[in-house]
Parts: sequence; structure tokens; C-alpha cells
Amino acid sequence: MEKPAGKSVQLAAFGEFLLRLHSHQAKRFQQTDGYTAYYAGAEANVCVLLARLGMNVNYISRVPDNDLAIAGIQQLKSHGVGTDHMVFGGDRLGLYFTESGNHIRSSRVIYDRTGTSFTELQPGMIDWKEVLKDTHCFHWSGVAAALSSSAAEVCREALETASDMGLTISGDFNYRSKLWQYGKHPKEIMPSLLQHSTVAVADLDAVNIYYGIETNKELPLEERFKQTVQQLQHKMPKLQTLGMSFRKTIQQQTVYLAALAHKGEYYFSEGYMIPHVTDQIGTGDAFTAGMLYGLMQQMPPQHIINFATACGALKQSIAGDWAIINRPEIEEFIQTGVSGRIIR
Repeated sequence: MEKPAGKSVQLAAFGEFLLRLHSHQAKRFQQTDGYTAYYAGAEANVCVLLARLGMNVNYISRVPDNDLAIAGIQQLKSHGVGTDHMVFGGDRLGLYFTESGNHIRSSRVIYDRTGTSFTELQPGMIDWKEVLKDTHCFHWSGVAAALSSSAAEVCREALETASDMGLTISGDFNYRSKLWQYGKHPKEIMPSLLQHSTVAVADLDAVNIYYGIETNKELPLEERFKQTVQQLQHKMPKLQTLGMSFRKTIQQQTVYLAALAHKGEYYFSEGYMIPHVTDQIGTGDAFTAGMLYGLMQQMPPQHIINFATACGALKQSIAGDWAIINRPEIEEFIQTGVSGRIIR
């Protein structure tokens, strides 16, 4: 992913900007006495980490013109994310609620995203040629297409414009079963949108839902990844790079690892034993940002997957959706691994 001469914005990302309300002190929804607020959104999460790593990024969304949205935009700016192309309109900022799980019980999410500013987006509201001018890479995810029929059409409009302009297109499969509520199955929408991608991040379930691709569940994850890439290449002929992270449990410990297929070769991270998870939401977005950063920095492929995996692992130690980390911390983590020591 080389940066062409004369293009000043390294990445622009498009998706719904959200407010997340997280139940206090690991309490369940039915017992909580309060919520902690975080700003969020899959593509915003990617932008925050990339900006913190020194990349020039723009985030594009549609939000209401009110103090909740403006406060979130200010937080994005504080991390270095460009917000000049945010569109104002509509009445509601997207909202979702979370309660923490553990090794016994799963975490839970309740969405409140019907009728938001973003779901009411219509083709023609965003001047994509202007927004993507002087931009190298366009990033989006399946969440944006899941929210409404019109939002999916805006994704199509953006992707076709980005493709015509010669941008590198990065797509995160990002399947969310609770969001596809407007009468279309994801397999009717996503394949035609993902066909533009040369870079993608996926998981085994999303690949199966969008394309019907099956892998042998008896095989190790590394082999299932290879099977997926071999079949997906026929569905996405432009695809050059695919990243996939995995979470598995060994002796009641969470192990986080990842795989990369890049220009016909396979690369795997060693993985990290995660003794304690503070907040796993946003892990995949941190991984995606780390992979995109490695590609934009033209790192060797093995370094890319090691760096991206470290980003995803570190995110799990941080509350909220954003990976509030920097490159020296990531490089040190790659060298030392999980550590409980105090840096004085």
C-alpha cells in the first residue's frame, strides 16, 4: 500500500458515530445503578488509533447538530482525527448499551440505532469526489451497510467513487446479526460491496454468512484460515491482503492470535495469553488499524501481523472502544509481551 505522490490524506473512513453506555462495575443491565459513556463506532475506532500512530486520517459520518455529537467530534479531534467532512443532519446520534461478561457468561450488547442521523443518509448527501480528493485509502465496514437500505446505497456510492478515483479500498466484514433488520440478507448486499476491496479484515463466521464459505472445524485455526483465503480469492478477485484475528480459550486463559494472507503468502502471529480482559470491545478495530498502519508503513508482512496482533491484545487492557496507545508502547509490547511491571 504505497502512498502516491501528491496525496495528503493517508486514509478516510466512513461509518456511524456512536455513543456507548457501559454498565457500571460489571453489573448486569437489570441490576446496574449507572452507566459510563464512551464514544465509539467501528470506523471511528480505526481512525483514532491510526491518528495516534501519526497517520493523517479523516473520519466521515452523519450526526445530529447537537452537543452530544459535537462533544464526540471534539474527542476525535483531540486524538488527531480529521473531522472536516462530517455531515450534520437528522435528530439522533446512534446509541448502544453494554454489560460485561467473563469466562462464565458472555458480554451483551443492546443497540438503539433505529432512526438515527446515519441510518437516514441518502445517496447524494455526501459529495464523495470532494470528500475523497487527495486521499490514498478508503476504509469502511459491514456495519455501515447493515443499518438501513439507504445507508447501504451510500456505501455503494462511496465505494464506486473511490474505485473510480483509484483509491486503495479496505473493507472490514464486521457482521452484526442484530443490525440486519431492513429485509435484506447480508449475502444480498455485502458481496457486491466487498468486490472493490484489495485489503480486508474478516472472521470465519462472517465469511460463511456473506459467501457461504465453509471450512473444516476439526482443523487448526491456521489451516481453516488458509482454506478461507483460497475460497475467498475466487469471490473477491481484487483481494491482495486479508487479516483475521482469533480468540480461543486454553486452560481458562484467553489466547489472542492472528493470521495474514498477503500477496499469496501466509503469516501468523505467535499470540498472547491474556490474563485479564478489561474491555474486549474495539479489539478487532485496533487489530485492523494496526494492519493498515503496517501496510501504509510498508513493513515486512511478518512485522505487520505481529504489530496488528499487539494492537488488538493491548486494546483489551483499555476501557472504552478506542485503543489509547502509541507506537513505542506497541513495539515494547511486541518485545516483552504481557507484563505487570510498573514503568517509573
